[in-house]
Amino acid sequence: MTFHANGTLDVVTLGEAMAMFVAEECGDLAAAEHFTKRIAGAELNVAIGLARLGLKVGWVSRLGDDAFGRFACQQLDREGVDRRLVALDARFPTGFQLKSKVNDGSDPRVEYFRKGSAASHLSCADFNHDYFGSARHLHLSGVAAAISASSLALSKYAAKEMKAMGKTISFDPNLRPVLWSSEREMIKQINELAAFADWVLPGINEGKILTGYDQPEAIADFYLAMGVKAVVIKTGSEGAWFKTENGDSGQVEAIKTDKVVDTVGAGDGFAVGVISALLEGKPLSAAIRRGNKIGSLAIQVIGDSEGLPTRTALGDF
Repeated sequence: MTFHANGTLDVVTLGEAMAMFVAEECGDLAAAEHFTKRIAGAELNVAIGLARLGLKVGWVSRLGDDAFGRFACQQLDREGVDRRLVALDARFPTGFQLKSKVNDGSDPRVEYFRKGSAASHLSCADFNHDYFGSARHLHLSGVAAAISASSLALSKYAAKEMKAMGKTISFDPNLRPVLWSSEREMIKQINELAAFADWVLPGINEGKILTGYDQPEAIADFYLAMGVKAVVIKTGSEGAWFKTENGDSGQVEAIKTDKVVDTVGAGDGFAVGVISALLEGKPLSAAIRRGNKIGSLAIQVIGDSEGLPTRTALGDF
């Protein structure tokens, strides 16, 4: 399959989409009787968020040839995300998840049903040089790297090829320890992927696990020594701390909100803000402010991507 210049993308990403059923009643998921169907997936959330801001985004994956897979395709089309490299695979199912409802600002409980999913069979065979090469930026996360050995191989191959083509790369570790054989293996593989990136976006706790350091600057220095150009560390209620290869560093304050409905997806929203602003040529501090803003919007709405704004809704940010 050949892709021509008129299909040029701003960003390409890859990963797993799952149908998500969000409980309408608080409490134990086992007791919930009513659910709302939505779409979920870390890299998919970023793709949707970037598309809403007007960027041309391609998302690469495998979906089951089933109702959940068709639902995912419908959502991609509705959001304007390019899915020409999404394969429907009749051999394996589309994964799904259940998410509890909370009303106290705490993290909801999520139960996954993804083992053996179509997306877990992603491999280097799903890499199309022309398609990926038509994008100027690649976004990766540790979730796609965690779902299977073949998906990890694809993530590394895509990073290597895009770097060789002179494209920029962002990486969100997005740690999922339960999907890895051991913490040691997770740390090894995630850090190998991070070394390909221009921009690395860990949470402070992720950074501690991955580097063994407690302080943001030490965590940043760990990745800068690998050749990363900028490290942005999410520091929760304090906002985010950054350091660049030139030695510029600082804290960007969080944008406070009293309304916390659903914390899942906040990190993806942050990535949307940072990536979009940097691709527009904005300074890193301004990009982080946009990331903080979109992250704050994401947690005010039920659903992983429902709170991600359009360009108009984002306003001055």
